[in-house]
Amino acid sequence: MHSRCRALAYAFVGKKTQGEQTCELLCQNCSTLRFEVNRIEERSLQSKVLGTIAAIALAIVLGTLDYLTGREWAISAFYLLPTCVAAWMAGRWAGFAVGALCTGAWFFSDILNGATYESPLIPVWNGTMLLVFFLVVVWLLTAFQRSHYHLEQIVEQRTAALRAEMEERKRLEQAKLQAERLGVVGSMAAQVAHEIRNPLGSISLNLDLIGEEVDALAKSNSRPSDECRLLLREMRSQVLRISQVLQEYLQFARMPRSERAALSLRDLLEEKLSFVRPLLDQKQVALSKIFDPDLPPVQADREQLWEALLNLIRNAVDAMPGGGNLTLATKRNGTKALVSVSDNGHGMTEEEARNLFIPFFTTKSDGTGLGLAHTQQIINEHGGRIEWTTKR
Repeated sequence: MHSRCRALAYAFVGKKTQGEQTCELLCQNCSTLRFEVNRIEERSLQSKVLGTIAAIALAIVLGTLDYLTGREWAISAFYLLPTCVAAWMAGRWAGFAVGALCTGAWFFSDILNGATYESPLIPVWNGTMLLVFFLVVVWLLTAFQRSHYHLEQIVEQRTAALRAEMEERKRLEQAKLQAERLGVVGSMAAQVAHEIRNPLGSISLNLDLIGEEVDALAKSNSRPSDECRLLLREMRSQVLRISQVLQEYLQFARMPRSERAALSLRDLLEEKLSFVRPLLDQKQVALSKIFDPDLPPVQADREQLWEALLNLIRNAVDAMPGGGNLTLATKRNGTKALVSVSDNGHGMTEEEARNLFIPFFTTKSDGTGLGLAHTQQIINEHGGRIEWTTKR
């Protein structure tokens, strides 16, 4: 079996005081878009050494050629080539060193060739000017290189920021569309539930009266009434089922405003998971808990947060009909507290993943399709988001 994950994260932003915490819900095991600037990688030490060796070898070759030709070929300008190679490949100081080497090669080849000058200081002056020229060229070349790299970084940063902004706008537009859709669906669900609730209450009451009549007839006539009681029990169970569906509709349509208070995620999960243990044991699901001990308290509505987590847990259990592993983890990520719910169930199809938070979409025969929609509604009420990832 491959892993399927559901994730919810509750986060706090800002100072860690009770009155100044802002809530945000995020997800850990998710296909989150991340844009990172591609850093300009420094050349490796090996490439720097090889570039410097090549520049030195080229400088020696030029010096030897200059000496052997008696300076008839006037190749002095070519000394600039190894200097620039060293500066570009290995950096400014390597360029300075190779420039000095080229100046020395030129100077000694000039002296050894027996060139005559009016003053012995003239070759020294020429060598000094050549060295200064090389140093200036190296400085300008490395400055251009650094400016080029810096410009590249700025372009990549701005491109990444633009991509992130476009993706965020797209996400906000989808969230707005989803909110509008949920608003329409919620009002319709509330109206339908209101119209059905009163007749359903009357049916339930009459079933109780019929049950009393059946019991009375059974006592007076001494006839077995097991079949009648079985039918009444089945009718009551179906009425109860309809009542539960209506309750989910009303809960989805009229979610109460969250009442946030400081709470410990670890304490909340430890307390509530003890009530889920019997269900997990019945379904042969092993529970693993990975809680960050350094996670500080967060501001949240205790019952709403647990309701959202419980929906994720139920979905994870339903994804493992033959049993499996369920993992709940909390983690601090900067100023955010992440809570993840993951399982190793059968995963989702592309269609299921695409319609995951669409109201009334369900793959269960007895499901309403409102569980995850309601979970997302709770998260949006807290100012955050929920994401997911899946494998088949």
